Amino acid sequence: MVYITRGLLDALLEMADAEEPSSVSVVLASTPAGEFQADLDLDPETPVLTHFYFPEASGSVTAVFGVDLGTPAGRGRARFVSHPQGPLEATREDTFAAALVVAVPPWDEASCAAFDRNDRELDLDVLDVEPPEETVAG
Repeated sequence: MVYITRGLLDALLEMADAEEPSSVSVVLASTPAGEFQADLDLDPETPVLTHFYFPEASGSVTAVFGVDLGTPAGRGRARFVSHPQGPLEATREDTFAAALVVAVPPWDEASCAAFDRNDRELDLDVLDVEPPEETVAG
């Protein structure tokens, strides 16, 4: 099972739509379910996809051997990819993450699927919750 917030999924689908006919590939970050204010009825350690890292964040060294060098260590075990011409499945080029969310046109929730690194389809559960508020310590 892959859990993702509706806000994140909506933002990713908007990004995919805006970039079409080019594909989008972004690293996703999660927040443990126990950090949400809402009762998610999940184990507190269950990861919920809540954020993404801008693809341009790491400049010209974005990906080397499938590793995004602009992603902080220990983060980004999931990835979102768009396939503007299909298919709604993981491809050999996509599977460098433990969890993969794939989207195809018409860029709606029904045109999304989740996969593990072995290309097995996983259930994708979209949660109507807001992630916990974050602050920057200075």
